[in-house]
Amino acid sequence: MYKFILSKISELLVKKVPATGIGIFRILYGLVTLQEIVFLYYFNHLIFDPIPYIDVEFPTITFFLCLWGIIASFIVLGFRYQLAVTCNYIFWIVFVNFTTMQRDFDGGFDLFMIGAGFFLLFMPGDKAFSIDNLRYKLSTPFTHYKNHPPQTVSVLAYYLPLAICLGFLYFDSSIHKLFAEHWRNGLGAWLPSTQPYYVSAIDMSFLLNNELLEKAIGYTILVFQFTFIFLFTHRRLRPVYLFVGIGLHLGITLSLNIYPFGMGMLAFYSLLVPFSWWRSIGKLTSTKHPALTVFYDQLCPLCNRTVLILNHFDIFKCIDFKNAQDYAAQYPALATISPEILLTDLYALDNNNHVYSGLDTYIQIGLKMRYLFFVSMILSLPGIYHIAAKKYRRIADTRIRIPCSSQCAISEELQNNSLYHRFFEQLATQKPKAYSRKLAKIITALLILQINSSIHYGIIYRLDIDTHNNAVIDALSKGSNALITVSQTFFGIAPHALYLHDHFTGYDRILAITYTDQNGAEQWLPFVNPQGRLLAPNWGRVHSMWANIAVTPTINNVRLQKFIMKVTAFWGQKIGLNLNNTVFHIKLKKIDAPTHWVSDQLHLNFSSPWTTIGTVTWTNNVISYNLPHNINSL
Repeated sequence: MYKFILSKISELLVKKVPATGIGIFRILYGLVTLQEIVFLYYFNHLIFDPIPYIDVEFPTITFFLCLWGIIASFIVLGFRYQLAVTCNYIFWIVFVNFTTMQRDFDGGFDLFMIGAGFFLLFMPGDKAFSIDNLRYKLSTPFTHYKNHPPQTVSVLAYYLPLAICLGFLYFDSSIHKLFAEHWRNGLGAWLPSTQPYYVSAIDMSFLLNNELLEKAIGYTILVFQFTFIFLFTHRRLRPVYLFVGIGLHLGITLSLNIYPFGMGMLAFYSLLVPFSWWRSIGKLTSTKHPALTVFYDQLCPLCNRTVLILNHFDIFKCIDFKNAQDYAAQYPALATISPEILLTDLYALDNNNHVYSGLDTYIQIGLKMRYLFFVSMILSLPGIYHIAAKKYRRIADTRIRIPCSSQCAISEELQNNSLYHRFFEQLATQKPKAYSRKLAKIITALLILQINSSIHYGIIYRLDIDTHNNAVIDALSKGSNALITVSQTFFGIAPHALYLHDHFTGYDRILAITYTDQNGAEQWLPFVNPQGRLLAPNWGRVHSMWANIAVTPTINNVRLQKFIMKVTAFWGQKIGLNLNNTVFHIKLKKIDAPTHWVSDQLHLNFSSPWTTIGTVTWTNNVISYNLPHNINSL
């Protein structure tokens, strides 16, 4: 195995591909992280307070969430990339392992995001669509943008995260699925989508009621997950795995209320897009002939930096920039303008030979760039135009020119201190064979960690093998658990046994909460609706708290009471209830989670009647329960 990995690394290390997919992945990962931070901020009292709004244990939690949000924004923008991804990786580990997020509010994708964050530390995420890339260009302003080489990276920067974060995850998950009867029956995608707690607001009955289609989807998922790790690098199969994977996770995002998991997985598929497609997309989005030619003073540092900035954000390549000293004389429309006047402003020439200068040039640049159309229209408004023109004139007339050749430099080029540059470019170039051996050992170690997790939980645990009767086997089992703790905490390598038989077997009742308002009428708390669906925004990790921990096949009264307390205190405060004057009703309805296909099972569960099984009241911010001692017997 080691020799095979070593030969593959040596082969792929020198293969260069566009950095486009890495940049897209960085942006998508940052956006998923950012939305999750916003979610945590909104639900911070529910998640982090022992008693929401009453007993606040972490008063500074919002400050750290805001700080994390800034870091996530830096990742999206590609600004201070190495610092941002390092801080983000630490934030994920701290919040997941040192708060209630993992124990009571597991988002279902936290470990996955930790693993992805770890690989981002070593990925060249700053080489495409980033502010850092612009900063590198600005450090040598007299180098024309056309002279900057295209950003390419080693193909390993794509393959390693896909193999470990997706390939390992899928293969481990498929092992667990083989032990679940509904998955063996081809109903792995169907069963969760018929359970009221798990579905989104989109009614997918038109798909769920087609037995053959649902079974085809279920078996396709099994084959897809089993084979992904072995075949995703095959050139002709990449589009197949790309579209099947996108369809799978887009379906999760739209049909189930665990949308963060679906979006986090979808982000990885930007790495699976065939490299030739990125080149083709670039050609399709770029104009064949620039709509505007802008002339600038090549001896002006400010002009050169302006050109680099404008070109960086000209994603459709609609603007061509030429230095006025060498090219202006070639255009008859500029012949009437003396060279001295030409260098006092940015002049522009469109395809109709209309000449623009000063602020008008910037307005035309915005119009031709397309997505800055409204900015240009605002600048054109009376009043705003005159104020902007005066500001522009003041800057243009006080700029400094440098009397040297166009190749001179006024600053040293920024040093690239990213881990990718140091490990994948410098070390790999200096000692490729030694570097390949080290990288092969690291990948082999990660593979061992995944195999350990898959065997421990995917086989030994599933087969219910007793390890306590043999001292050696028991010691190995404890060592295996210790390794899983390390791999789970820092690399996100953990069992992926989601929505299996041990989750749904016996899941035949669900709970909801209502309250009596001031007029004596019963109202539904904005949490679980009359159908039994968890309402937005109570999705993601809040759904996990209620549907996976509070309400389970075997309901634990201590856990249930804890989360009833949290939900009533949080939503009572959110909707303006006086907790000490409100009676909450706990309602129960029977549902079914069959392992065989049943027509219209979702609506059968929706239409099942509710019964009130108890009440909850608050007195002086202390909760009292009037609930059955054994809800499982109801």
